[in-house]
Amino acid sequence: MSTRHFTRRRLLQSVLAAAPAAALASRAARNLLAQAATAPAPRIAPGPFQPTWDSLNAYKTPDWFRDAKFGIWNHWSAQCVPGQGDWYARQMYIQGHKQYNHHLATYGHPSKVGFMELTNLWKAENWKPEELMDLYVAAGAKYFAALANHHDNFDTYNSRFNPWNATKIGPKKDIVGIYGKLAREHGLRFAVSNHGSHAWNWLQTSYNYDAEGPLAGVHYDAYTLTKADGKGKWWDGLDPQDLYTGRNVLMPDGIKTIAEATKWLHDNDEKWHEDVSLTHPKFAQNWFLRAQDLVDSYKPDLLYFDDSELPHGIYGLSIAAHYYNVSVRDKGRLDVVLTTKDTRPAESGAFTLDMERGKSNEILAQPWQTDTCIGNWHYDINLFNAHGYKTPTYVIHSLIDIVSKNGNLMLDIPITGDGVIDSDERAFLQAIATWIPKHGEAIYGTRPFSVYGEGPPDVPTASFNERNQRPYTSQDIRFTRKGDIVYAFALGWPANGKLLIKTLTRGAAALPKPIQRVELIGVGTVPFTQDASGLTLTLPDKAPNPYAYAFILRT
Repeated sequence: MSTRHFTRRRLLQSVLAAAPAAALASRAARNLLAQAATAPAPRIAPGPFQPTWDSLNAYKTPDWFRDAKFGIWNHWSAQCVPGQGDWYARQMYIQGHKQYNHHLATYGHPSKVGFMELTNLWKAENWKPEELMDLYVAAGAKYFAALANHHDNFDTYNSRFNPWNATKIGPKKDIVGIYGKLAREHGLRFAVSNHGSHAWNWLQTSYNYDAEGPLAGVHYDAYTLTKADGKGKWWDGLDPQDLYTGRNVLMPDGIKTIAEATKWLHDNDEKWHEDVSLTHPKFAQNWFLRAQDLVDSYKPDLLYFDDSELPHGIYGLSIAAHYYNVSVRDKGRLDVVLTTKDTRPAESGAFTLDMERGKSNEILAQPWQTDTCIGNWHYDINLFNAHGYKTPTYVIHSLIDIVSKNGNLMLDIPITGDGVIDSDERAFLQAIATWIPKHGEAIYGTRPFSVYGEGPPDVPTASFNERNQRPYTSQDIRFTRKGDIVYAFALGWPANGKLLIKTLTRGAAALPKPIQRVELIGVGTVPFTQDASGLTLTLPDKAPNPYAYAFILRT
């Protein structure tokens, strides 16, 4: 028996063992399991990797990623058109939600104007990708990431397996292809993010209805629309069900209030997290083909999955093996990065760990990545109006802290629906451009020191822990290393003109050789003493920048 068939059989056995007998007695359940059991195994490129955890655990993160440290991301799709932030395509269908209210007031009722109409309104008419890429390079990015699809099931590339894509609808441009070409022309590694595995459950709200009000009980657009309804319209020849994924988990008739509908959505959310490779194999197969098309057509250096581990059973394992094998075939070595989230120990070596809006409080043995945004992932005009973005200081401090612990930072700069950044975002990029490139020798190509740093306790390691991050001060020191040179970052400027680094006492295990010379980047040599209390630096009267201070320690 092939490894792939064994894996599918094992998955089926686990579901059969866990599923209630009554559920499996239904004809629909038996048919779905039969489809999963007989579905053809995904075809992957030949090579050393097979779609099993044991095989994928031979993966090793390439050095280019460990050297790059900082990437910029455009999390850009049709959901940016309303300018109302994240998850618009789902939450515009939840009566009472602020995005539902915005949609009703701006576009009309979602039974008549659904998310599919926004894909056609996304024109990207002011998008100047060359200018944006110049800004990202100037800000110090060493890789660039483009969103290939979000949970809304719309592809931003020339997708062979999804007609709902940006080359045929809306911008009528190959967003991924254009960005990839520009990134490489600018000397950057190119990344793509794939969030589409969640679409089959995430879009189920589009099949529901208002629980109360003048259109109570009238189902939203996805419930009724068919391919035939597009005749003579802009979407002639397209099937809305291909976008909305088909009815899977429907709110039952009889719900009469918004409170009841909200409770039902909450109580049934877990039903939308089943193993889709078993319960909806056609969707999982299509997801695989689209991901494989993305890999084969655009050859990304980094593939980001917005998933814990790998999605969709054998299909997720297969796309990882295919991606790695294509790199070995084309480059003669494994030179690509695949990131997913929240690994279990058994799978921890199969890919590179990503922590969304979070980070580690210690040096991790394997390279990892934080992905975060200066605001909301999709553009939110309300944040701009409130001047609510992360500050340059916050992001620079985060970058230093993450790099000191063997990590990278991938930072999203949201773009408006028409393709521009606002004045606050431009000012932010210009600000970090004054610091990151000038301190590049202490960031790029470095490795962790024997300790990450010193200072008060940091937040526990986790995704989504940035909301609990305290402001850093001059007590917070972070280290990096490049060969025999150690870099020490102070995350604040001490008021008394003296900086004590307690870790670096004379003869300490962390740095047994005496320090011979200390330089402050942007200033030059600074006086110092090293004794049993640590390394004491005498600083100039004025800080060289408003953000953070990197000292070169030569032994």
